[in-house]
Amino acid sequence: MSISTPGGPERRPTVVTTGKKPAAGRPAPGAKAGAGKSTGDAPRPSAGGKGKGKGPRKPIAPVKVSQGRSWGPIALFTAVGVLAVAIIGFGAWATFQGSKPWEDRAADISGIVNFRKTDPDSLKYEKHQSGTLQYKYSPPVGGVHNDAWQNCMGDVYDAPIANEHAVHSLEHGAVWIAYRPDLPADQVTKLRERVQGQEKLMLSPYEGLDKPISLQAWGYQLKVDNADDSRIDEFIKTLRVNASVEGPTALCNQGVTATGTTPRDLGAQMPTQ
Repeated sequence: MSISTPGGPERRPTVVTTGKKPAAGRPAPGAKAGAGKSTGDAPRPSAGGKGKGKGPRKPIAPVKVSQGRSWGPIALFTAVGVLAVAIIGFGAWATFQGSKPWEDRAADISGIVNFRKTDPDSLKYEKHQSGTLQYKYSPPVGGVHNDAWQNCMGDVYDAPIANEHAVHSLEHGAVWIAYRPDLPADQVTKLRERVQGQEKLMLSPYEGLDKPISLQAWGYQLKVDNADDSRIDEFIKTLRVNASVEGPTALCNQGVTATGTTPRDLGAQMPTQ
């Protein structure tokens, strides 16, 4: 650019150089806007998505992400189903068991001896007898006996009782649990807890047992090694009252409460059945 002055020649402006380079990103003085841009930059596609010389873009299909099966709920429903089937099955089994005759349920107890079947003659008697009597089995499970019964209202005896009175209690439907005198105290306690206060049950020590514990009902016997044996409860549940010869109303109270192996002859002092 030139500057004219009136009456004089045209002069060019003097450019003063400071010696400093222009700051980065800023154009040098006198430079045109847009200068310095690379001419090789590709033009941006228009808003319509069309590129220079290209056709329209294809729409991108959504990607499906497979999450797999959720095993937690499946496992839960399976467990609930199995439990329901088990409960229903147990209920059906218990109902079936309860509907079986007590004799059949007794026969299902492992190790039980049914003298009613194997030796019915040992259970026969014609009338009550006084004095000491002889029995084929020890402890006895039936047969001839004294006219006085041993009290069997959940009585726990700390000393031996007379066979003759105990057998009469069996006739009335009692279950008599006998144990060796040297049975550990904790075992005796477990037996005591089963018997104490339960009608038609009684507990006493017994000399000469070939097993630590022996259970008697009229015509039945079961011998076990310890008080934790579940068959004890099965025996009691199945045979108490059921094994009675005189029916469920036969007395277990008003009997002999004294201990000792010698029978007492009470005769007319006993109530009439």
